[in-house]
Amino acid sequence: MPMDQNRTLTGTVLRIERTSIHDGQGLRTVLFLKGCPLECRWCSTPESQGFQPEKGYMSERCTGCGTCVQACPSQAITIPQGSPGIIIDQTKCKDCFVCVDKCPKGALKKYGNTMSVEQVMKEICKDEIFYFHSGGGITISGGEPLSQPGFVAEILRQCRSLGIHTAIETSLYAPWESIEKILPWLDVLYVDIKHMDGGLHKQWVGADNETILCNLGKVDGTKYPLEIIVRIPMIPGVNDTDTNLMQAVQFCSSLKKLKDIELLPYHRLGTDTYRHLGREYSLKDLLPPSRDRISERKEYVAKLLKE
Repeated sequence: MPMDQNRTLTGTVLRIERTSIHDGQGLRTVLFLKGCPLECRWCSTPESQGFQPEKGYMSERCTGCGTCVQACPSQAITIPQGSPGIIIDQTKCKDCFVCVDKCPKGALKKYGNTMSVEQVMKEICKDEIFYFHSGGGITISGGEPLSQPGFVAEILRQCRSLGIHTAIETSLYAPWESIEKILPWLDVLYVDIKHMDGGLHKQWVGADNETILCNLGKVDGTKYPLEIIVRIPMIPGVNDTDTNLMQAVQFCSSLKKLKDIELLPYHRLGTDTYRHLGREYSLKDLLPPSRDRISERKEYVAKLLKE
């Protein structure tokens, strides 16, 4: 692809977070993209699931001032009599986001923006000093980054050309051709293994795990000297059993590029966002694991890895 086309290549970006210490080595800039083909019932970033920019409504901030009603060109917003809040008629809404720009209290929020590679690189390069002093770099997350493979590959390529360490957080639920595009420019691949049982994986995630496990094996067999870190989201009563963890460790132990297996404890930080998007959180009664349970599960996995 010619260089001028690379600069104008665009993607849908959810947000950019700076100086993260939880998404790879050193201080990192994390580029969150929108769009995911999976439907994990415990997803903590529901605003990343849709492939297009979308609108959220935080009723707790709304005073019912009517500014958005007057601004909406589609007349999709009304204030019910006797209510301090608004109602958005989604059949009329054109997602122009004028209401978001006009809301004086920030009760309406836009999730996602279209950005070019050039725009993203400008943001990434603002933090270069932190990368080189801390051993950090750029991590691309989602949603599912592999749903935008050309965009992601070009960002990684340009980062690598600047000497910036690169990582991606993915489910690997994507066509192999999409994965191949990013591998030459990647230092670390973080991969979620959500469940080893294909049927239960489909029940909880919306697709079986055959594609994911097959792709992980194929990545491991490539010539590229990247590191693989497997992450298991620890969902109580779903995938935190001895059997599932043992099967995951047995599968991962055969990977030559494997650096580590990490357990990510379930949390409920995204539940408010479901409400802002007008969606129901299906695991509303599920509680996070205790510290003792987390420690015990980590010790169990560590023991399996030594055997």
